[in-house]
Amino acid sequence: MTLPLGFMGWNVGPTELLVILAIILVLFGGKKLPDLARSLGRSLGEFKKGKDEGEKLASEKVKEIVDDIKKEEPEKVEGPKA
Repeated sequence: MTLPLGFMGWNVGPTELLVILAIILVLFGGKKLPDLARSLGRSLGEFKKGKDEGEKLASEKVKEIVDDIKKEEPEKVEGPKA
């Protein structure tokens, strides 16, 4: 069974997740884990906020470009009448 945690196509199963958490616990210790988790949460929140702002800006720019293209459509020229 794999968890829906994927990074660049890598699936992380429960065993791998436990090993990763154990390594983090050894490296940072129990006292620093709450601070580390809090910092990670804030970082992820800022990243999502920036991503959303970037997507909104890109969407607005695309809409402006499409509107400009629609305004600049050439006039239809009628050919000679037979």
